[in-house]
Amino acid sequence: MRIGFDGKRAVQNFTGLGNYSRYIVDILCQFYPENEYILYAPKKRENKRLNKLTNQYRQLQLAYPVTFWERKFRSLWRISGITHQLEKEKVSIYHGLSNELPLNIHKSNIKSIVTIHDLIFLRYPQYYHFIDRKIYTYKFRKACENADKIIAISECTKRDIISFFHIPSDKIEVVYQSCDPIFGQSVNNEKKEEVRSKYQLPPKYILNVGSIEERKNALLLVQTLPQLPQDIHLVIVGKRTPYTEKIERFASEHNLTPRVHIMHNVPFGDLPAIYQLAEIFAYPSYFEGFGIPIIEALHSGIPVVAATGSCLEEAGGPDSIYVNPDSVDEASRAFNEILSKPEKKKLMIEKGKEFIKQFSEEKQATQIINIYNNINNRYE
Repeated sequence: MRIGFDGKRAVQNFTGLGNYSRYIVDILCQFYPENEYILYAPKKRENKRLNKLTNQYRQLQLAYPVTFWERKFRSLWRISGITHQLEKEKVSIYHGLSNELPLNIHKSNIKSIVTIHDLIFLRYPQYYHFIDRKIYTYKFRKACENADKIIAISECTKRDIISFFHIPSDKIEVVYQSCDPIFGQSVNNEKKEEVRSKYQLPPKYILNVGSIEERKNALLLVQTLPQLPQDIHLVIVGKRTPYTEKIERFASEHNLTPRVHIMHNVPFGDLPAIYQLAEIFAYPSYFEGFGIPIIEALHSGIPVVAATGSCLEEAGGPDSIYVNPDSVDEASRAFNEILSKPEKKKLMIEKGKEFIKQFSEEKQATQIINIYNNINNRYE
């Protein structure tokens, strides 16, 4: 098969949807090398992790707008003009990896799949501008309606697609995502100490990784610190936003600044050591599509405390601890229980490593290839 992908995020994004896009083409190339895989991106950008994949796999190619006008109006190319290019280049299947499809793809002979990550903008509209919500709703709904098949990254996302867009259940298949294998590899002590020194990490800390925004609820973690042992610090790794200032202001007003460490622009290669040096991984987000940082934490061998209310139980499994995202006391009790009970912590780590075996790369690649094959066979 000749399979095309929306490659915008794979090329331009270094976290989130970019990680997902690179992960999918990586596992497909690895386990099903007999196919051709083409990432269609509106423009080039230097991306070392993507370069590594294109150098590793001969069957993986990059493609960009061809004509002068397509290059001049790249956004229009991505939402409609690309379809002509896909037909011309004899692509059998096109997979929109980040919630979107070309608006006219259903009028072509190309089969299409879209991955929907979440509908947070509908669940929590207060976090999004009105115009953004309208654009997202239109694009996501059209993609779901026009696709031959929808991949949801969690059961929670599948339920939302059915609820908000009234899409039949049998059109949607849940395919979980894993994380980069680097998180499952033990970091040697020399590298750990190098990373600890580089970022001046404290001896004991609770870790949170993800964009620092209100929905992610990192302020709750700062609020737990007065109820935790004095030697326990908080390390937050993520992109700074205006919400970061709210966290810093609270820490300052409550004399907690020395115990709160906020880091951004952390190279990907340093993350495994930062995870493995932590005592606990905390993810108090109000709502997620899945929660890849939880998978990274479980692979890294640290216990997880996450929030109830969305899909985080799907990522963390039955042996992580889940708390009300509005309850400082619940979160504090969970942290203190793990910190004070070494056997409990050890058991959570062991059970977590067992749980994440279900998120194997080969299993996920096979699920996706089966979807491609079923669609191909259905229309032949």
